[in-house]
Amino acid sequence: MSMDERVSSYSERMKKTFEYLESDYAAIRAGRANPHVLDKLRVDYYGTPTPIQQVGNITVPEARIIQIAPWEKSLVKAVEKAILSSDIGITPSNDGSVIRLVFPELTEERRKDLVKEVKKKGEEAKVAIRNIRRDGNDAFKKLSKTDVSEDEIKQLEESLQKQTDKYIKDIDALMESKSKEIMTV
Repeated sequence: MSMDERVSSYSERMKKTFEYLESDYAAIRAGRANPHVLDKLRVDYYGTPTPIQQVGNITVPEARIIQIAPWEKSLVKAVEKAILSSDIGITPSNDGSVIRLVFPELTEERRKDLVKEVKKKGEEAKVAIRNIRRDGNDAFKKLSKTDVSEDEIKQLEESLQKQTDKYIKDIDALMESKSKEIMTV
């Protein structure tokens, strides 16, 4: 196995951690209607938990409204139930065929709470990245028992550290931009 292949498996895990954080941040509402808040919702569709995007059309007709038009009228109640039981914190209104989610204006206190949540999730992602680095360094140290020189192990560790630094910097930038987005009135 080449040096690049050894580092790339850990780099790939770091990338997945970063992408997970991005998707997590997309689900945090910042006062505007964002269809990604519905990404984790599942609707009981004939006994099968199905993503809400697969049972209806989701649109954003206005800045603070998400509209869900289920393809089958019988799903309106199931979609409404899924939204009510979720942690979105918005009560849906339906007219029999379309469900509307009206996002209220965020208060200053709620914005600060959301920023705290963003920072907490960012710190958790950083810890995950550092744990991946630690796993990689432990694996590289075990290579010293085989026919890999100490110089090569040092290079592997340095390369992994560069990847770690890059992802930590990216997470910081993502946290900063999401916090700014939330605090913008």
